[in-house]
Amino acid sequence: MTLSESLPMTAPHAVDLAALPRDFLWGTATSAYQIEGAVDEDGRAPSIWDTFSRTPGAIDGGHTGDTACDHYHRWPEDIALMRELGTNAYRLSVAWPRVVPGGDGPVNPKGLDFYDRLVDGLLAAGIQPSVTLYHWDLPQALEDRGGWPVRDTAEHFASYAGLVAARLGDRVTQWATLNEPLCSAWIGHLEGRMAPGRTDLTAAVRASYHLLLGHGFAARAVRAAAPGARVGIVNNLSTVEAATSGEADLAAARRMDGHVNRWWLDPVHGRGFPSDMREVYGVDLPEQPGDLDTIAAPLDWIGLNYYFPQVVTADPDGPAPHARQIARPGVPRTGMDWEVDADGLETLIMRLHQEYGSAPVHITENGSSYPDTVAPDGTVHDPERTAYLTAHLAACARAARRGAPVAGYYAWSLLDNFEWAYGYDKRFGLVHVDYATQGRTVKSSGRHYAGIIAAHRAG
Repeated sequence: MTLSESLPMTAPHAVDLAALPRDFLWGTATSAYQIEGAVDEDGRAPSIWDTFSRTPGAIDGGHTGDTACDHYHRWPEDIALMRELGTNAYRLSVAWPRVVPGGDGPVNPKGLDFYDRLVDGLLAAGIQPSVTLYHWDLPQALEDRGGWPVRDTAEHFASYAGLVAARLGDRVTQWATLNEPLCSAWIGHLEGRMAPGRTDLTAAVRASYHLLLGHGFAARAVRAAAPGARVGIVNNLSTVEAATSGEADLAAARRMDGHVNRWWLDPVHGRGFPSDMREVYGVDLPEQPGDLDTIAAPLDWIGLNYYFPQVVTADPDGPAPHARQIARPGVPRTGMDWEVDADGLETLIMRLHQEYGSAPVHITENGSSYPDTVAPDGTVHDPERTAYLTAHLAACARAARRGAPVAGYYAWSLLDNFEWAYGYDKRFGLVHVDYATQGRTVKSSGRHYAGIIAAHRAG
C-alpha cells in the first residue's frame, strides 16, 4: 500500500486552515552543506562533512556536497522560487567554516557578506529569514582538536554565534542554535553513519553534553549581540511505541524515548539529563558548576522536526539504548523506507505543549522522499508527497485547534539536495533539481503547497 492509496489527493480545504493563526509562518527549509556548493570558494574551509563525504563507502554513489544545488551562486533564483510558492518564511543555516574557517580565530569577511546578501534578498522578497547556526558542518579544524566531545568546541561555537548575530541581528529576529543535536551525537559519534563517523559511546555522550552546553552558550551570545533576538533549538523527535505488551519491549520503548526525546528535551527545559538514561549509557557527564543553568537558557520558541514514528523491541545485545526499531507490515512508507504516521506529528506537538509547557512550536522540518519522475513535458507529478504534506499540515491544524501554540511550518525541503549519507538519490524537494544542468522545476506538491498558503491568506 502506498501513501497515495491510503491518503487520496486532497484539496487545500482538507486542512482546517481556520485553526491556524493569521500570522502563521509558511516556510521551506534547507541547510548550507546540502545546497550551497562552492566548498572551496571565497575563503571557506573544509567541514567534517567535506571530510566524511570523501571517506570511501560513506556516501551512496560516492557523492559529495561540492556543488550540490549551487545555491551559493543561484540564491536569487531560489528566492524567486520561494516567492512563486507564496511562502513568507525561510529556514536556512549558516556554514560555520564559511564564516570562521578555522572554527575560532579570524573571521572570513566574504563568508559573512554572502549571508548578508541572502538575508537582504529574502527581506526584499517579503520572506522572513530563520537562521540556524549549526546544521552539522563543524569546521574540520575543530574536529582535529577533538570536536564536540571536548568543551572548547562549545565555547568556540558561542563565539561564532555571537559574531553572526552581530552582523545579521539587525534584520534577523528568529535564531536556532542547533539543528538535530541527536544526529550529531548519536548518528555521528555512536553509530558512525554521519560525520565525523565515530563509533564510540563515551565520545557520543560527551558530544551530546557539549552540544547542549554550546546551545546555552550560543543563546546567551546571540541575545547579547542582537537584543530582541528570539532564540530556540531544533530537535528531531519521534513517537515511540513498544512492539508488544511484553515487559522487555515496554522497557525498551522507555529507553528509546529517553534516547531520542527526553535526553534532548529535559535539559533545555530545566530538568537536567534523565537519570535513567545516565544509567543506560554508563558514561560520566563532563559537568561543571552552572552548566545545567546554562543549558536551560530560556527558549523563545522550540523547533520540531518530524518524519516518522518508532515501533521498537528490546535488543539487549545491541548498542545503547538496547532497543531497535522494527518495520510494521502494511504501513505506508516513504522512499526512505520510513513509516508514515501524520498523527504522530499532532501527538508530539501536544506533548511539547502539555508536558513541557513549551514556547511557540515551529515545525522546522517535515517532508518525504519519493523517486520522482520528470514527465516528457518537463513537469514533476508527485501525488505521494502531496498527500504526505497535506496530512501533516492537517495534523498541525488539529493540534492548534486543541490549543497548542503552533506558529509555523517549514516544508523540508525547498530543493532536492545532497541528502547526507544517501547522496543525491533521495529527493525531498518541493522543487526538482536537475543536478546536471541545475535546472529547477516546481513539483505538483509545491503547487499544492502554494494553494494551501493562498487559501489560508484568503481566509
